[in-house]
Amino acid sequence: MTARGLLDWLDAPDPDRGIRFLRPDGTWMRHPYPELAGAAHAVARRLRAAGVRPGRAVALVLGSGPEFVAAFFGALLCGAVPAPLAPPATFQDDAAYRDGLTARLAVLRPAVILTGAETAGLGPPTTAAPVLDLAAAWPDGCAADAAPVGTPATALVQFTSGSSGPARAVVVSARALEANLAAVRQWLRMGPDDPTATWLPFHHDMGLVGCLLTPVTTGADLWVLRPEDFVRSPLAWLRCFGEHGARLTAAPAFGLAHVLRRVRPEALAGLDLGRWRAVITGAERIDPAILSGFVELLAPHGFRAASMLPAYGLAEATLAVTGVPLAEEPTTLRVDRSALRTGEPVRPAAPGTPPDLRLELVGCGSPLLPDGRIRIVDHRGEELPPGRVGEIVCAGSSIADGYLGAAAFDPTGLRTGDSGFLHEGRLYVLGRLGDSLKQRARTVFAEDLEAVLAGVAELRHRRPAVLLGALDGVDTAVAVVEGREGAWVATAVERLRRGLDGAAVVVVAGPSGLIRRTSSGKPRRRPMWEAFAAGTLGGRVVGGTAGTRRA
Repeated sequence: MTARGLLDWLDAPDPDRGIRFLRPDGTWMRHPYPELAGAAHAVARRLRAAGVRPGRAVALVLGSGPEFVAAFFGALLCGAVPAPLAPPATFQDDAAYRDGLTARLAVLRPAVILTGAETAGLGPPTTAAPVLDLAAAWPDGCAADAAPVGTPATALVQFTSGSSGPARAVVVSARALEANLAAVRQWLRMGPDDPTATWLPFHHDMGLVGCLLTPVTTGADLWVLRPEDFVRSPLAWLRCFGEHGARLTAAPAFGLAHVLRRVRPEALAGLDLGRWRAVITGAERIDPAILSGFVELLAPHGFRAASMLPAYGLAEATLAVTGVPLAEEPTTLRVDRSALRTGEPVRPAAPGTPPDLRLELVGCGSPLLPDGRIRIVDHRGEELPPGRVGEIVCAGSSIADGYLGAAAFDPTGLRTGDSGFLHEGRLYVLGRLGDSLKQRARTVFAEDLEAVLAGVAELRHRRPAVLLGALDGVDTAVAVVEGREGAWVATAVERLRRGLDGAAVVVVAGPSGLIRRTSSGKPRRRPMWEAFAAGTLGGRVVGGTAGTRRA
């Protein structure tokens, strides 16, 4: 497959293809690629006129619209480095958003901040950088610059999700980004005739690299919903595949779970999903019940189980690290949760193992890059053989340069902070090492306990979050649930208690919005733990084995 540079599509954009954006009234606005290319050149001219020098960062505080596409490639065209930042979200607290935005801008120190309609009414960010509003005048029929332009050495600064602490700015080279795009394109056997549909935000690595840059640089059609469009009507996303011919997408497991909650089988009447080829699923540990439920819902309309592609990736590796091969059904392993200890062999769950001690894991495939490699290491950094639990270390040409202002990453061995193991060449992910407790040499992950709570019928669709840490010297698990308390509290406490070894258990319930989440939907466990310990989390303690009343 021919290698494609980030800016190659701008040379001769195909007028018959482009990006469609969902309007509030449910219709689609099409922007052909020549129009978007002209807009990118127009943004590049505005940035040069504003004095932006090559190598300087340009902050993109923009939603999932055509302005983002023009801003991203316009920054690259003038040699600057685009840095996408989340725009204000619906129902989000404005003060909290401004604080987070200000903190990111302080790290980034951009030359210019590009904004659009999504930031109207918010006021200018607290920064010395000038603000350019792209919503004021959308360029029409702009010609390309005559001077040839080369892709800058640094192509992107992307922020981590902030699920385990403050979001960090990851510096991605053009070489790493192009390598990851090529790997995803090869993995999906993707060409210009393979449309993508997405609702993922463009400021997040899966939405940006996987669902925007890959189809644009391939020259394929793209259908774009805003995240809030998907929340209100996941059926609109499904119709992209069943009515408009989209074939490729990516979605975290909680997005698939939202489809299962909101879409009734009868609403799918008339949809033909037989051409839907790939759903890349990652971003958090994958619940196999969500995968099987999604397939069961859509199978009557031609959807195939082999279209589900579990994957593993992270911003520090640009995006994708491993994935299940196309047309191969996902694999699962049922293991004994009590035997998961760093450096020790994984033990299959024996018949009769209690449900709360069984853990079913989804395989996330093998390395996608030609030079990609996965190792599992122990506490000392020594490589472990297959089948033993340890920290995931990845290597390859798409490893990012490092965090902004910090030491460079080691491309031969990036320690991810995630725990997992290899089995028959496939990676199985257990959880974040920072969101775990050590108990008699056994590691208990927050994801383990969240899976236990998902087995409580009343909590199945509430997406509770579990926070782990030491409180007053005592190992403590805090389950945070949005909604009213009820009979489920006693069941949740008992199941969590059985999953732990003497740790205290606290259950906190409260209104919608109590669980703080990243822009990609992950629970921000570490900041919530710190808030709980300080008594500022909110909600109310409704049960547990501990005497604390903090919330």
